[in-house]
Amino acid sequence: MSDLIDDEFDAPGPGSNAPEYTVSEISGAVKKTLEGAFGRIRVRGEVGRVFKARSGHLYFDIKDDRSVLASVSWKGQLEALAVIPEEGMEVVASGRLTTFGSQSKYQLNVDQVEPAGAGALMAMLEKRKKQLEAEGLFAAERKRPLPFLPEVIGVVTSPSGAVIRDILHRLRDRFPRKVLVWPVAVQGRDCAPQVAAAIEGFNRLSPGGALPRPDVLIVARGGGSIEDLWGFNEEIVARAAAASQIPLISAVGHETDTTLIDYVSDRRAPTPTAAAEIAVPVRLDLLAHVEGQGARASAALARGMSRRGERLRDLGRALPRAEALLATARQRLDHTSHRLPAALRSGVQARRPRLVRFAALLRPALLTDRADRARERLDARAARLDPALTRTTERARARFDRSASMVKPAPVQREIARQKDRLGGLVRRFGNAAAAQEARRRTKLSAIDRMLQSLNYEETLKRGFAVVRGDGHIVTTRAAAEQAQALELQFHDGRVKLGGAPRKSAARDTKPDQGSLF
Repeated sequence: MSDLIDDEFDAPGPGSNAPEYTVSEISGAVKKTLEGAFGRIRVRGEVGRVFKARSGHLYFDIKDDRSVLASVSWKGQLEALAVIPEEGMEVVASGRLTTFGSQSKYQLNVDQVEPAGAGALMAMLEKRKKQLEAEGLFAAERKRPLPFLPEVIGVVTSPSGAVIRDILHRLRDRFPRKVLVWPVAVQGRDCAPQVAAAIEGFNRLSPGGALPRPDVLIVARGGGSIEDLWGFNEEIVARAAAASQIPLISAVGHETDTTLIDYVSDRRAPTPTAAAEIAVPVRLDLLAHVEGQGARASAALARGMSRRGERLRDLGRALPRAEALLATARQRLDHTSHRLPAALRSGVQARRPRLVRFAALLRPALLTDRADRARERLDARAARLDPALTRTTERARARFDRSASMVKPAPVQREIARQKDRLGGLVRRFGNAAAAQEARRRTKLSAIDRMLQSLNYEETLKRGFAVVRGDGHIVTTRAAAEQAQALELQFHDGRVKLGGAPRKSAARDTKPDQGSLF
């Protein structure tokens, strides 16, 4: 230390034998000495306080029964850690010893964390298990039933291992189904995030999409040590399996191996091959069962038909003949159908005078007069509306101005200004409402005018029809035309007067098939 100081710092000032250092110089010298003396080290101990900052950095303590070592893993280093430190875990942490000069502290920058033996892993596993069980993720009532015969089966496993071959071979033997394989790493640092992403990815598939959504999922892996299977004990995997909306079968390890995903899954299989057997039934057994049920159903149907046939024949003997039951109704129908044409003609003749009377009242001139009067009233009211609103606004504004001149305090003036603004808004709203109402009435008037034009008989005359008038009245029958003294024809472009038709006499000899002009 003294050699370093002699080389890097100036000689002491006059009047003192001890050299003077700045705080930063002391901090830098300590940092160089500490990092040079230790470099990269491995520390074994129990994880104490754990704190993750909003920046993403993880701060934690490593302690034994006498001392505590402050440790930190930066955000970029956390992604490379195989094990995330948790409070109470015994670990072996590797990293570089450095200082934090701002607080005169030294700390271990950790870039690798390993559990300190199988005992630490089991303790951490037990802790996670109790936490998830307390949250209710192991509850039996939240387990979903497996579909009896899934159309598509999703498998989360390694694509190159023997597990996927065993599953496909077993499915082919029992009941061939469509299989979607999501390849993942089944051990190591990438195992847990990839398995969780695969479960979430299958759940995000849309039913009926281009890639079918599985009806059941199988998460499978062969046997191994606790370290090999540790990825399926990670909390992210357990929570992804618990959140899956697709029923999930866990088939991790051999029959004696147990991981956290086994507790949260909907069904646990002792082996991957057993998972395939759980997922689908045996096709030949189903066919035999269906054939047996079909034979039973056919026999039951035949017996039921026979019994009901006998019962029907017994009841049929007690019923009267069908001809006797229908004779009265058939005769009533014939009588009614014979009277129906005459009734229809008499009904039409009885309603025709009423129709003619109402048609005579519906004159175009009447509708035109009513439309003109309505238009005049609308124009008059529209012309009176703007001056009335203007006078009302001016009187209200004058009242407010008089009130404002009498009251001087600032709050009252602000209230007056607010009321003025409100009054102005009301005036604008009244004006808009009046304009909208006028527009609606004009639209309604235009619709009435269009209806009037469509009902005007003169439009019908343009299509080749004519109106016959006799002695100033409309003639609709031949008898009325023969009785008229003078006839007049109205076309769409004018009227033509004709002489009166000669009266028919009893002695006049006319052919039956000859008549007048009309």
